[in-house]
Amino acid sequence: MFTGIIETLGEINRIETEGTNVHFTIASAISSALKIDQSVAHNGVCLTVVKVDDSTHTVTAIAETLAKSNLAHLKVADKVNLERCMQMNARLDGHIVQGHVDQTAQCILVTELDGSWEYRFKYDPSLGNVTVEKGSICVNGISLTVVNSTTDEFSVFIIPYTHENTNLHQVMVGDTVNLEFDIIGKYVARLMGRKD
Repeated sequence: MFTGIIETLGEINRIETEGTNVHFTIASAISSALKIDQSVAHNGVCLTVVKVDDSTHTVTAIAETLAKSNLAHLKVADKVNLERCMQMNARLDGHIVQGHVDQTAQCILVTELDGSWEYRFKYDPSLGNVTVEKGSICVNGISLTVVNSTTDEFSVFIIPYTHENTNLHQVMVGDTVNLEFDIIGKYVARLMGRKD
């Protein structure tokens, strides 16, 4: 379980393919503190740590994960948003995030607004996911508030801190991001008869 509050950025050091699995080795400020078998969100994808060195850690993504997220697009030197799982005695600053990406979206607009940024994303609504105005959405693992919601698009507004301390500053029009829709919204949509 995560909160969508990004702890640090990591940098992809190495990518190795083994069958249909891909092993990512990442350098970050938290890598040395991680333990094997620990869950860490990478761009919002919950992955298990399989190896830890002094300044790097390695995680493995299976074919299912690669097909449903933007991890397959990662290259060496790319930045990823990292968050360790939440502690039950800590404040929930974002929203309840499971680390299970529902689908990807394409960035269709980036606008600088004299101190903030608007990012607009388009996604496939046929999977039954919905956004609601002022609701929560997780984009690349970042807990954000939805604005200008339609059936297949939504915008988010980013403050300078988030822009500088997550990989959103690297997202450009045409790029693919990971989406995890609000868990409460998903249950409500299912109860209302929408496809999960």
